[in-house]
Amino acid sequence: MPSFLAGIGLGLSLIVAIGAQNLFVLRQGIRREHALAVAAVCAVSDAVLIVVGVSGLGLILHTVPWLVDVVRWAGFAFLLVYGLLAARRALRPTGQALRVDGAAAPAPSTPRGGTATATRLAPVLLTCLALTWLNPHVYLDTVFLLGSVASTHGETRWWFAAGASLASLLWFFGLALGARYLGRWLATPRAWRILDGIIAVVMIVIAVSLVWP
Repeated sequence: MPSFLAGIGLGLSLIVAIGAQNLFVLRQGIRREHALAVAAVCAVSDAVLIVVGVSGLGLILHTVPWLVDVVRWAGFAFLLVYGLLAARRALRPTGQALRVDGAAAPAPSTPRGGTATATRLAPVLLTCLALTWLNPHVYLDTVFLLGSVASTHGETRWWFAAGASLASLLWFFGLALGARYLGRWLATPRAWRILDGIIAVVMIVIAVSLVWP
């Protein structure tokens, strides 16, 4: 039980920090668009990386240092493009807003007053996978840090891993479901411009931090 609780505590302390994953889950949750599927992808990805770190396979990255550089620059390119697209949405809005009049699911509105087609599941999940697996910070947190701390728990290290995985599961699903209650504050195109502006700044800052000396 102590190892399990320690895993939950450290897992939450690393996951709760604002990052590319959290912002994407938050945005999909607010849009009520494939939010649970996105949360599941994030939680399962974290669990896989935690298992890799606890099992000791994370040492591979120590023996192949160039692989870290490849992931770093790939992550930089992806986050930069994603941030620029968010900045474009903020500067050139399309009239997107949420319907919060009790409808089952909100839909973006177009400048002509129609309703835009919801984004398909596949592109959303691919974006989520890229934000997760092309982000070096994910490897540092889950594979290296959690793996290193888990090794100090000896035979109970897998209980530690279970706790950290549960923390990831609770956080991402809580974020996806809780984000829906923010819809009333994002019922205007201006609110979405502000949200996309924040996303753009955070994504670009994270991208630059990956390659900045």
